[in-house]
Amino acid sequence: MVSKKIAGISPFIVMEVLEKAAEMERKGVNVIHLEVGEPDFDVPACVSKAVDEAFKQGHTHYTHSLGDPELRQEIVKKYKLDYGVSISDEQIIITSGSSPAILLTLAVLCDDHDEVILSDPGYACYPNFIKFIGAKAVKVPVYEDDGFQYRPSEIKKYISAKTKAIMINSPMNPTGNLLSEGVMGELIKLGLPIISDEIYHGLVYKGKAHSILEFSENAFVLNGFSKLYAMTGLRLGYVIAPPAYVRVMQKIQQNLFICAGSTAQRAGISALRDAGGDILRMRKIYNERRIFITRRLKELGFNIRVEPTGAFYVFVNAKHLSTNSYRLAFDILEKAHVGVAPGIDFGENGEGFLRFSYANSLGNIKEGMDRLESYLSNL
Repeated sequence: MVSKKIAGISPFIVMEVLEKAAEMERKGVNVIHLEVGEPDFDVPACVSKAVDEAFKQGHTHYTHSLGDPELRQEIVKKYKLDYGVSISDEQIIITSGSSPAILLTLAVLCDDHDEVILSDPGYACYPNFIKFIGAKAVKVPVYEDDGFQYRPSEIKKYISAKTKAIMINSPMNPTGNLLSEGVMGELIKLGLPIISDEIYHGLVYKGKAHSILEFSENAFVLNGFSKLYAMTGLRLGYVIAPPAYVRVMQKIQQNLFICAGSTAQRAGISALRDAGGDILRMRKIYNERRIFITRRLKELGFNIRVEPTGAFYVFVNAKHLSTNSYRLAFDILEKAHVGVAPGIDFGENGEGFLRFSYANSLGNIKEGMDRLESYLSNL
């Protein structure tokens, strides 16, 4: 019999949309994918070369459980250059993608029945990570009028003796919005550890994404190479933790994962050193797509009160079409052959919204918007 803990894990609906789309494609239907948040670019040439060289040079064995020392040093340099913060390579644990980094962080902070504060809407998988380790996700509503910013005064109402951390994600999935300096500063004043998911840093088109480490050392940074460097399949991430927690997290890593992939870590070194030009190129293209899809969605009658300025998502209010975003998303898929993510996947406060990903070619996005226009005209 399946454990009660696991039985309560909810599905990741975006993946169910993607799987339904794949089923349609096997039957010959052409689907435009605006549902999944995966870069459509190949890895930078320097990364591909580094993988080849890693195999040739025999970098195919276990590394130190904390990660390749050379890679950790490059991350130290990155945070100094990008944010002006000084960290030690001994604070960094390299992981197989950012998901293990989330698990390590929550595991070291939470006992059974402890609580972690999340935004609603927010990344769909966070609550399931929290549930998996036996804690409880406490969701604080955020609103489109505020650009989906936390209201620190509201968070205070949700803090209890069991609250162990506040989780932030900026730029944010699903909204594409950034947390302001003011909000981040106020969150620190609440005196709780902050878990900051910075996986979309570098994909910012207006303003600046700030690392939580600019404000406090009482924080855990989650980051990785999947989004900025288009390295999703290489599964490479990391967590930067306060020194007092690292040894315990290392022991969890040793037991559950041993280490991140050795060849992927060599690729990460190359990405940090040599992929700057590729990042500029990809970011320019993403921004062109962002501007286009935002304009077209407005033309189609969607009210976007605060335009997204980061990541590669637009989160739009579709309540004038339906208050059941799950049903609406699958109806759009089946009738318009366009995959979109239902807002309910990201929390109850996301119900009635749809998330559009522009991690697809401009040509496909244009076709997707034309199909959506035809769908809407037939409602």
